[in-house]
Amino acid sequence: MTQKSGTEGAGGTGGAGGIEGAKGVKDADGIEGAGGTDGIDRLISTLAPTHDPALLEAKALAYRLRRVAHRLETELKRELAPHGIELWELELLACLLRAPQRQLTAGALATEMQLTSGAVSNRVGRLEAKGWLVRDFAPHDRRSVTVTLTAEGAARAEEVFATKTETELRLLSALSAERQHRLNNDLRTVLLALKDGEDD
Repeated sequence: MTQKSGTEGAGGTGGAGGIEGAKGVKDADGIEGAGGTDGIDRLISTLAPTHDPALLEAKALAYRLRRVAHRLETELKRELAPHGIELWELELLACLLRAPQRQLTAGALATEMQLTSGAVSNRVGRLEAKGWLVRDFAPHDRRSVTVTLTAEGAARAEEVFATKTETELRLLSALSAERQHRLNNDLRTVLLALKDGEDD
């Protein structure tokens, strides 16, 4: 059995279930915590007696990332629903809106949205039926399909971008700009490391 070392339960000190994030307490980088405990603190505290502190810290972070991502997606879908557009539809339109000439190959779109070619083909077909984009063969490669945003699709996306942005700001408002900046940097480091692993 691995003995805990510096990791206590939700009411203890140190580690994933401790008070390092307590209000008024600053970490090594001078960032003050928000205070309070959540359900994950309580979960981690039950594991603390039999797990290594480093393992618990990673486990708590993974739980929180999944919960935040789920809550963010759920809230965005709920806010977009009255506008008659789904989150995936807006994200696909946004990919094309950012692209040169508002056009991407189906393969590039699949990479951008982290989807399979079959999933992209299905989604593109659904949005094409709405008149928000068009498909055609690439001029210099008949094996490649290009997807181009229509004026109607661009207008539809721009109508609801503000709703998406306002929802994101509201959900992340518990973090100061400084904390958001640090979290962005930390998550970028993780994503780059995961990408490097995919390339090996």
